[in-house]
Amino acid sequence: MRIGVLTGGGDCPGLNAVIRSVVRTSANHYGSEVVGFRDGWRGLLEDRTTPLDIAAVDGLLTRGGTTLGSARVAPELLDRGIPQMKGVLAAHGIDVLIPIGGEGTLTAAHLLSRAGVPVVGIPKTIDNDIDCTDLTFGFDTAVSIATEMIDRLHTTAESHQRVLLVEVMGRHAGWIALHAGLAAGAHLTLVPEEPFDVDEVCRLVSARFERGDTHVIGVVAEGATPRPGTMGLRDGGVDEYGHRRFTGVAQQLGEELERRTGKEVRTTVLGHVQRGGTPTSFDRVLATRFGLHATIAAHEGAHGQMVALRGTEIDLVPLEKAVATLKTVPTRRMAETSAFIG
Repeated sequence: MRIGVLTGGGDCPGLNAVIRSVVRTSANHYGSEVVGFRDGWRGLLEDRTTPLDIAAVDGLLTRGGTTLGSARVAPELLDRGIPQMKGVLAAHGIDVLIPIGGEGTLTAAHLLSRAGVPVVGIPKTIDNDIDCTDLTFGFDTAVSIATEMIDRLHTTAESHQRVLLVEVMGRHAGWIALHAGLAAGAHLTLVPEEPFDVDEVCRLVSARFERGDTHVIGVVAEGATPRPGTMGLRDGGVDEYGHRRFTGVAQQLGEELERRTGKEVRTTVLGHVQRGGTPTSFDRVLATRFGLHATIAAHEGAHGQMVALRGTEIDLVPLEKAVATLKTVPTRRMAETSAFIG
């Protein structure tokens, strides 16, 4: 059997561990060959491949990023390119394609599956917003990095009696903000799922200083928004992939807080540092297990599926179900933070 592999969307700690796992499982358990497509769906559309054997993946377990490269492709190009991609796969004798990626990549995988291509998807996103799986690899690394950075900022905030707002990734889901905020003892966490009240944020900041506390640490997801009418937020429009362009909600909130409370506010945007570098041990193990079980599913004919973590076990779920909706932070999870606010 010949297995095709590609990595789509943003880079993520653990991608190389998945590639390594697919190659080693294919070679050692089944005697199968693996072909990698360069730069995600673009490489499949443009027929750019690289052979992957055990020697090629040696040492990949601990490396961040993706040795195959990645790129974003507009959804309409993918839709129109299905016949072309099917032709490329047939030309290389690919029996099953294993795409590794987030919502966009898995949606494209579902389209290919409906078009008759044998596909087994692997969920990847630091945002942890893929439905039907408890966790995605990369999330633990992102939270660990964000937590360490916030830990460091506590001492600076204390020393200068400041408000420090830390902006973390999370377009539509606030999982990183929620977990990093809890882990680092933040006094305030703002997520996309619950628009924030600027007056309430100001009240919280003022109350902390009035009772003698020396600083405030707030964690703000990049997709967080104010309640309508409470604060203006610059409109950045959308990019070519239909994604909203963010204009720095933490910075704009900081300016508003400083104006209303008179307290000194500084903003730190963690950005891409959250998804770069070496994956944590948890993400290495999860990525390795995902690669193993996706390869087994590919050889056993369980196509049109996505591997998923359910408790401590790896299961298969239909791609159609996995991409039907995003997994966002439920109200009950945000309610758990109430005892730690302020």
